[in-house]
Amino acid sequence: MRRTLTLARKEFIAMFRTPVAYLVIALFLTVASLWFFGVHQFLGRNVASLRAYFAVVPLLFVVLLPALTMRSWAEERSSGTAELLLTLPFSELQLVAGKFLGGFALVCVMLIPTLLVPLSVAPLGRFDPGPIIGQYLGTVLLAAAGLAVGQCASAVSRNQISAFLSAAALLMVLTAFHVVNAVVPLPPTVAATVNQISFLYHFSGFERGVIDSRAVIYFLVVVGASLGWTTHVLAMRRWR
Repeated sequence: MRRTLTLARKEFIAMFRTPVAYLVIALFLTVASLWFFGVHQFLGRNVASLRAYFAVVPLLFVVLLPALTMRSWAEERSSGTAELLLTLPFSELQLVAGKFLGGFALVCVMLIPTLLVPLSVAPLGRFDPGPIIGQYLGTVLLAAAGLAVGQCASAVSRNQISAFLSAAALLMVLTAFHVVNAVVPLPPTVAATVNQISFLYHFSGFERGVIDSRAVIYFLVVVGASLGWTTHVLAMRRWR
């Protein structure tokens, strides 16, 4: 665990040595705020709810999270440093977990300024802290799943561009997979299965402030499966 945290700290610091981290944070805060106060017109609706603010988060993550993960393994591979990393006294799991935790820490830092939104609008109405806690929990879980999927895409990509595009495509499919039910008439059992695959379907409960244990488990399973596959890819590469 100690080695993993050391790697996570190095990855976190390395992200701020490039403009990507600053651009991602700036875009997230700007677009989410413009949507909430401009497009949604929160101040003119007289409704004490932050649901609209978090509603746009899944779509933003489709673009922003791949930008954070595209360099995690693809850059290491294109520059030849991936082989050097694999010769260090770290297991594949430690390397994968370290990079994941570094990106996850950056997302948590990115979310801290968003607390100004509920704090600034709190005097305008009675906000229930329960739904807000649920919305933030859902956002954190969604980010963790997106980062894990993005790192998986980066591990099998040859360069940052392909890593970004493949991760964005994967996240778009996973996020909006439930839309299939609106386009194709499916049997109830199949339709229910389609819904269970969708990020947005599981996030919708958190968006309403409802903490569903099934949704929590789903996102954790996605994280575990994606990081497990990334670890497998690196292990196969080490023993070639």
